[in-house]
Amino acid sequence: MSEQILSGVRVLDLTNVLAGPFATLHLALLGAEVIKVENPKDGDLARKLGNMPALNEQLMGTSFLAQNANKKSVTLNTKTPEGREIFKKLVKTADVLVENFRPDVMNRLGLGYKTLSELNPRLVYCAISGFGQTGPDAFKPAYDQIIQGLSGVMDVNGDERLHPLRAGFPACDTVGGLNAAFAVMAALYNRERTGNGQFIDIAMLDSIMPLMGWVAANLLIGGRQPVPMGNDNFTAAPSGTFKTKNGYINIAANKQEQWESVCDALGVPELKKDPRFEKRDVRKKNRKLLTPILEEKLAGRPTVEWVDLLNAKDVPSGEILGLAAALEQPQVKHRGILKEINADGIGPLKLFGLSAQFSDTPAELNAPPPRLSAHTAEILKELGVTAEELSALKTKRVV
Repeated sequence: MSEQILSGVRVLDLTNVLAGPFATLHLALLGAEVIKVENPKDGDLARKLGNMPALNEQLMGTSFLAQNANKKSVTLNTKTPEGREIFKKLVKTADVLVENFRPDVMNRLGLGYKTLSELNPRLVYCAISGFGQTGPDAFKPAYDQIIQGLSGVMDVNGDERLHPLRAGFPACDTVGGLNAAFAVMAALYNRERTGNGQFIDIAMLDSIMPLMGWVAANLLIGGRQPVPMGNDNFTAAPSGTFKTKNGYINIAANKQEQWESVCDALGVPELKKDPRFEKRDVRKKNRKLLTPILEEKLAGRPTVEWVDLLNAKDVPSGEILGLAAALEQPQVKHRGILKEINADGIGPLKLFGLSAQFSDTPAELNAPPPRLSAHTAEILKELGVTAEELSALKTKRVV
């Protein structure tokens, strides 16, 4: 295996549940040594989350398994004096620290950025929270759905029948994690030039809102409030989800020539000159008149036939797959985004690898998610902790 982009980089991962672990997973897949520092009692809350009670009882819940491959687990009670001293020794060996506590938790422990940066000026410290480290809402609790509501995401989802509507997966958590991973990489690059680490403040609320750039621009620049349109695309028509003989199809005729190709493929060439549909902006206003006309024609063939026909005419279209079928489709298999790795006591796991594919320094999924405290002895021995001292720390419940 070739050397990876982050080979030799040590990351201390103090995060829980999703946003933070998703960030550090990406660093781990790129070759960083990610040491997950967990509380000795039961570790990351995600260890208890998932749809398989037997795994939850083992503290290996599916939610934990999904984003903690390639990491090491060390337990450490940083509320104890001994735990804090060990942690400070660990910080001296680290390049990056990622945490997703509420603001000021680390300061109250005496382990805030100011203290740790004095111990290690090259440390890149990334704090992830719902609202950021400053501002009137900084200390409020936040989960993904709370941020979806406050960001406007739920307001632009759904339609007149079902509104507001949350995204069907934790969009704000995952985007916050990606933003954090991106920021850490940028800070590491800056450190290569300056020799200095720095503090990174990532807010889930900040992270998700720019993803609505087009929608927000219509309001901020065009003065137009968003209208929940369900599966329709507000930028064009026909562009959305349509009924076929045996299900549904997505069609995105965003260009004028694509609209004209749709008319030809469906056998309604007269619509190209219909004043209700001829021009893009007029067509958008009349989409509720257009859709039934198109669906009457689409009802004549199954979805897959329409997909092939429309794509052949350069009209983007596709089936609407269930998750199981989506994961099994040939393109996904070809890209190799799903990897398989064996976890002792659990068996083979299918997990997502890194979606970016590098020609010279590919990402690797080379270790299953760790059992709680699986690497405590290894890492503490490296810090000079003897077997006798480790035993005493266990007795005191420091580790």
